[in-house]
Amino acid sequence: MKFYNTTLDIQLKDKHDEPVTQADYAANAVIVPRLISAFPDDGLLSEETADTTARLTKSRVWMIDPIDGTNGFIDRNDDFAVQIGLTIEGTPALGVVYQPAGDTLYYAARSAGAWRQHGTDKPRQLHVSDKRDLRDMHLAASRSHRSPRMNQVVEHLGLKSETQRGSVGVKIGLIIERECDLYIHLSARSKQWDTCAPEAILREAGGTLTDLFGTPYNYNTLDVWNSNGIVATNGAAHVVVIERLAPLLREFGRTPA
Repeated sequence: MKFYNTTLDIQLKDKHDEPVTQADYAANAVIVPRLISAFPDDGLLSEETADTTARLTKSRVWMIDPIDGTNGFIDRNDDFAVQIGLTIEGTPALGVVYQPAGDTLYYAARSAGAWRQHGTDKPRQLHVSDKRDLRDMHLAASRSHRSPRMNQVVEHLGLKSETQRGSVGVKIGLIIERECDLYIHLSARSKQWDTCAPEAILREAGGTLTDLFGTPYNYNTLDVWNSNGIVATNGAAHVVVIERLAPLLREFGRTPA
């Protein structure tokens, strides 16, 4: 947060022109060494650390996004989060999503529930909604990356309302807080560190996260891209959402990567 209201050194780090700032690197420099020190036998994958294939030999792998929603950080709209997830045998087993601007922490571990702590308040266990009728469901939508095809999805599903926010972790937080009921990301550009921690928390809150075709993601693979998009829901409506998306995906020419 010491960087938040200062002049940022903004760089574009890859062919997709994804921004990175000195705050991303500073957060990474705090998180990664401490995880390595505490869990020296585990593997690790972080957005701001050069990847090696050594993690592929590990059953336990930490996945870190030091700032998920860097655009929100740059725009100073509070839509960013620190995300730390742990996968065991390719499945999210623990997740921490911290939103520094609001001092709000979401966390979960397998079979231990999903929790939120705001400031010094007592932690509160959270559970997703049980809505099944898509017409009554509220969409968590991306603040950026909006495409005409996403407008088609909203119309096709009959969704009447939405909240636009940045960061996967922030949007998953809306679902487990019951402010929203689903999130759909058509793009193939998210990566495993974007979804690992949020998925662990969503699962423990009773929700479901898969690709657009209903297939769960397997983590700690050589290819870290979530090439088949994201569907995150309250679980109760997940099958219906996937079924309703299918004809649109065929129309769009999307097939599983």
